[in-house]
Amino acid sequence: MIRKANPSDKQGVMKFCENTFSWGDYIKDVWDYWLSEGNLHVFEKNKPVGISHAVFLKNHVWIEGIRVAPEFRRQGLASRLIENIESLAVRKNICISLMLIDTQNSPSLYLAQKSGYIVSQTWNFYSLLPKKKKSENISFEKIIKENDFPHYVKSWRWISLDDETITVMESENRIIHSGYGADKTMAILEDSEHFKKTLIVTLFAGSKNTLKNIISFLQNYGFEKNYERLQILTKEELPKLDNLDCKISFHLMRKLLS
Repeated sequence: MIRKANPSDKQGVMKFCENTFSWGDYIKDVWDYWLSEGNLHVFEKNKPVGISHAVFLKNHVWIEGIRVAPEFRRQGLASRLIENIESLAVRKNICISLMLIDTQNSPSLYLAQKSGYIVSQTWNFYSLLPKKKKSENISFEKIIKENDFPHYVKSWRWISLDDETITVMESENRIIHSGYGADKTMAILEDSEHFKKTLIVTLFAGSKNTLKNIISFLQNYGFEKNYERLQILTKEELPKLDNLDCKISFHLMRKLLS
């Protein structure tokens, strides 16, 4: 049975999420937030043996946190959790579903493709250390419109970028750029909703010089604002720069719902 999660499920779920990846799992850090946000579901077989979370947005549903206890894998539970979210999305007249999967996670990629998802884009995750730096030629002026970039990253969710959102970001100086034309590097800044003192940056890279300028600005911005982590998400492969560390790559998976 798939049902809505409740607070008493947490302890059981944490047990089978302890060693999801080689480094552990982030579910323990987001469980309470997801529970309060809603659309957190568990697959129950006398006890919670699987979970999923969904965010229903204006243009698509975002699926995250698919987990199944090791002893219950290969029984179709993950597929049923995905299908449950998709059916809820269809009832809300949402026709696109998105999820993010590590490019090296073959089992999850196989599951997604079996469920009808295709690789829409590939994104790279870089970490950057805050550091006092000098930067030049950074601008906050209006430079983008709705159709320039379809998505930005907010708390590790790919969100459609519309004119209303752009206007708010511009008023708060959260869109920065260096250079113009093909050389232009642009970044969108978002505070993480799940992790303290963490800045998430959606980056669209241009020339190496403008990229270096943006990176320097971000380091100094992180230093001045007392961030502990700067997380950069970009479709480009960035050159080697001081304190910029490539962590992992992800496929953005997409499915049209009927």
